[in-house]
Amino acid sequence: MCIGVFLWQAHPLYSFLLFLNRDEFHSRPTKPLAWWGEDGQILGGKDEDAGGTWLACDRSGKIAFVTNFREVNKIPLARTRGDLPVRFLQSKKSPKEFAEDLVKDVNQYNGFNLVLVDICSRSMVYITNRPNSNCPLVKEVSPGMHVLANASLDSPWPKSERLGHSFKCQLDEHGEGELPLKEMVETLMTNTVKDEGNLLPHIYPVEREIPASSIFVDTDTPLGRYGTTSTSVLSVKLNGEVVFYQKYLVEEQWKETSVTFQVENMKRSGETVLIQAPLSE
Repeated sequence: MCIGVFLWQAHPLYSFLLFLNRDEFHSRPTKPLAWWGEDGQILGGKDEDAGGTWLACDRSGKIAFVTNFREVNKIPLARTRGDLPVRFLQSKKSPKEFAEDLVKDVNQYNGFNLVLVDICSRSMVYITNRPNSNCPLVKEVSPGMHVLANASLDSPWPKSERLGHSFKCQLDEHGEGELPLKEMVETLMTNTVKDEGNLLPHIYPVEREIPASSIFVDTDTPLGRYGTTSTSVLSVKLNGEVVFYQKYLVEEQWKETSVTFQVENMKRSGETVLIQAPLSE
């Protein structure tokens, strides 16, 4: 289970801003934030068990992140969902092109939510293989604030509404300038408030859903300790400056790392941002 809140083309300084908690078994082998992949073009954490990632970006300004869809029935030999962000970043396709091509393969995966971003073309697409009457298989994401947990994008789960409300309060408090991202991590992503039983989605047994109903999760299970093992912040300013910060758990100790780089297709010219890629593909 994971949860994230993001702002898309709705801030005078940031074109994209994401806060994301990854929830996993503490024993699952994971590499922290680093450059990896062919020619070291992918930046993100890496799941050493399945080989994929939950959030990553590249030097060209492409970003992808994925969450699981909460459901009871699962495919026994499904493809790993963590491979989806990697496939997008390794492709030469736009978010829309990749999503449309992926449609024919979605039944090979257990339930997922996938967000694909191309900063230079100003495009963002959401794809899920659990569509419903209010949420199609593929859709363009509108500018503004969005929350993604383990249901469809912007589903009104109580934890999602708490995170969205807190994020909006932080934006109102800090105004239109530089945001204190690390400070906001502690304010937004460490919240341990849990839901009352009547507010749960009732997909899993109540005793399983209550511990997972907080933004920051920490619980003991028959299979071992489970919960939030990393918090990531990915910000992209209008001038193409990317800051990727990660706070992560290693042997029950919290550590942190950060990488800053410039999107290759964008450059500064005084106070003017030059976007060399076309606005649409």
